[in-house]
This record gives sequence, structure tokens and C-alpha cells, in this order.
Amino acid sequence: MKNPYIKMAIGLYISYFILGMINIIIGSNMENLSNQLNTSASGISYLVSAIGIGKLVSLFFAGRLSDKLGRKPFVVSASFIYLIFLVGIPLAPNYTLAFIFAICAGIANSFLDAGTYPALIEAFQKKAGSATVLIKAFVSIGATILPFIMAFFIARDLFYGYTFFLMAAVYLVNGFFLLRVSFPNHKTPSDIQSEDKVETAEPQFLSKPKFGQEGLAVILLGFTSTALFMLVQVWLPKFGQEVLGLTQAKSVQLLSYYSIGSLVSVILLAVLLNKVIKPITVMIIYPVIAAISLLSLIYIQQPFMTVLSAFFIGLSTAGVFQLAMTIITEFFPANKGTITSYVNIAASSAFIIIPFITGMISKSAGLNAVFLFDVGIAIVSILLAVFVAYRYKKVIKVPSV
Repeated sequence: MKNPYIKMAIGLYISYFILGMINIIIGSNMENLSNQLNTSASGISYLVSAIGIGKLVSLFFAGRLSDKLGRKPFVVSASFIYLIFLVGIPLAPNYTLAFIFAICAGIANSFLDAGTYPALIEAFQKKAGSATVLIKAFVSIGATILPFIMAFFIARDLFYGYTFFLMAAVYLVNGFFLLRVSFPNHKTPSDIQSEDKVETAEPQFLSKPKFGQEGLAVILLGFTSTALFMLVQVWLPKFGQEVLGLTQAKSVQLLSYYSIGSLVSVILLAVLLNKVIKPITVMIIYPVIAAISLLSLIYIQQPFMTVLSAFFIGLSTAGVFQLAMTIITEFFPANKGTITSYVNIAASSAFIIIPFITGMISKSAGLNAVFLFDVGIAIVSILLAVFVAYRYKKVIKVPSV
């Protein structure tokens, strides 16, 4: 029987498609924004931290309210709050207002996450991992397409803000669409929520999950997985110019190869997850690939290897955060909105902390050191994932279907 929440999923994925563009639009317009707001490139990078601040502050209550009020109010509100950011940033007359608009984007992001992840898990229980990983697919598609949209406006010497306005129009239409579609009842017990309930293999607990152990480890994975891809998104173009000696256009293209790798990854995960490979296995293997790819980028500075490294960095950092969200709800199935908000809080902290730390590292030790720092984050991710895998076997028994 057809799942009744397909339309809801389409609307949610459209939101993340545009979010993929938002994630890189500030960095992609750094020169335009620097001139508009009369600030330096580092000042523009702090706008990314402002998004993290808005997300972090609102996540402390967004998850709990999502469990109480339902998922729809939050994903719909997110669409309209994003309008403030997308219309406000290109029209902002000063840095202070732009900073406030960036905080609004962070609030919208947390609202979207607090509603979307629980809604998809509740609507597609049998394929919860695939449903949440597809979020990253649409984020990657959005990030891949944005440079082409920008090139269209640049080639015609049009105002850079038209890119923002186009995205705002999509959010406006999608917000009204999401108002009209059905969402799962967030208060319905999980075992009768899905149309696939008969086929769903619910995990059984061998022992009581410990929040201070596996819970904390998965939350820290939310931080490290976000830090891994965020550091690359912020610094890869600059690394291409200053370390690899590429032109600005070629340096920005590295992000395209990175985004293609991300897209390939999430498509593979959507097809193979739970059929061929388990989520927790991916969370161990991917950081290993990321560490090797980062080391190749740093030490094998040859054009083909640079492209290949960017591709595999994108492939190995995509979907890990979404899998962390899925796994923590397996350990702690009650109050999904609240428990996933903890992972989101950790991810938001990365948005605030990583730009400052890497900024200091780049000034004192250079960009090679920045990417070596990312290798260190990958190693920490591996250790955390191994521990979570160990605890998963101790705590959860998944019955065979």
C-alpha cells in the first residue's frame, strides 16, 4: 500500500535542496558581501558562525516543542523564517543587520531539523536510515546546482541578490505546500505509525541504553561529522588557491567535485543501507576514507589526485550526521524530537567553534595545518563510531525478518 506521507517527504526534501544552496551561498558571495557590508573576508566568515549561534540557541527548545506540538508547525515555520534571511542578506545596509538575518537562518535550520528528522523516521520506519540519508542527497544536489545559478546571473551582469530571491520564492511556495499535506501523528506509538508496520523489524533491547555512554558518543559524532564537512566547505577553495596554486574558478570547482562525491554517497547509501551494509558500519568506514583522502589532498599535490581527493572527501563525509540521528533514535526511541535535538546541538556547536579554531590555526600554522586538524577530527570520529558499534551489539538485538 502506498505510504500516505510521500507528499510530506517531497516537501521536506525540497526544503533541504534549498538548504544545500544556503550552506555555501555566503562563502560563494564573500566578495560581494564584503563590499556591501564594508567588512573583511573574516568578517563574512563570522556570518556562518551567526547561523550556528541561531541554530544552537533555538535547538534547546525546538526539539521538545516538536514532541509536544507536532512536526508540521516547525517545518512550515522554517520555510517562512528562511525568507527573512534570503531577502534580508542581499538588502542589508550594514553588518549588524546581516548578522541578525544570519541568526534567523540558524533558527530556521533548527526548526527544520527538529521537525523533519522525526517526521521522516515516523513516516518511514522500515527505511528510516535511507529516508534520513536522502536529506543529504538533496543538500548535495542543491550545493552542486548553486554555482550554475550564480553563473547565469553573473554572465548577464545581474544583481547577485537575485540568487537569494529565487531561493526565497521556492521556500515561500513550499511553505504553503507543506501546510496542506499530511504529517504522521507524533503521539502515535511507533509500532502502529507506519503503513509498513507488519514488515517492520523493531529492535529489542538486551540491556538498558546508557545516555552517558552510547548517547554521548553519538552526540559527539554529530559534532565531528559536521566539523568534517564544514571545515572542507569553508576552506577548500582557499586551500586550492593558496596551497595548490589554482585559479579562483578552479578552486571553486573543487567544491563541485566535493558535492558530486556527496551526492554519489547518499545515492549508494539509500540503495545499500540495511540491505548490504549497516548504518553503524558506514559510520566507521567513512571517517577512515575521509582521513586517507585528506592526507592525499595535503601531500599529493597533483591535479588528478586533487580532484579525486575532493570527490572522496565529499563521498566520505556525506550522510554520517543523518545516520547518527537515526542511530540515536534506535537507542532512545521515546521523544525523538528531543533526543535528535541533542545531536543537532552538537552539530550547531561545530558551526560556531570550527570557524574560530581553524581561523586561528590558519593564521599561526597555515592551511596545511587546518586540513591536518580535519584528519584529527576524522580519527576521533572513527574511535567514537567503534565504541558506538560495540555498545549497539551489547544493547540492541534486531530480530531477523
